[in-house]
Amino acid sequence: MPASFNPETPRILIMGVGNVLLCDEGFGVRAVAYLEEQYDWPDNVQFLAGETGGIMLMPEIQSCDLLVVLDVVLGGEAPGTVYLLENDDLRKSLSFRDSMHQTDLLDTLATCELAGHRPEAVAFGLQPFDYHSMTMNISPQAEAMLPTFCRKVVEELARRGICATPRSRAC
Repeated sequence: MPASFNPETPRILIMGVGNVLLCDEGFGVRAVAYLEEQYDWPDNVQFLAGETGGIMLMPEIQSCDLLVVLDVVLGGEAPGTVYLLENDDLRKSLSFRDSMHQTDLLDTLATCELAGHRPEAVAFGLQPFDYHSMTMNISPQAEAMLPTFCRKVVEELARRGICATPRSRAC
């Protein structure tokens, strides 16, 4: 845990990453928008559509104590599987890898550490249904998974003391 981490008021960044031009590769970006729209969050939680920013996201990453990455993951399970990745398991994340995203997440975090602050990081990932098709829309199957995926993110963050409240849909 970084020395600047304050357990009473940690700065939390929920960041959706991925290439929004490659179908489900953009799932993390859609998920961060869903979480921001569908839930009320504590004031210390910020949201960012990081897309394919890679190392260019360092200022935002360094400004938080806990980085929560939403992405697609090739974990070898059936499409639609939801993963919670921590520590070295973050390597399974598709985003920030090779030419698609300039650098991978662990390399970006290591660079943040060299620059003076590496936040704690966790990633929530979805095994994609289609990440090869050129389209700005996620697949219908991934779209249907958004509520379940986001509910799992909210439940895990609540377990860590970061509580969100579903917004009312009343007219």
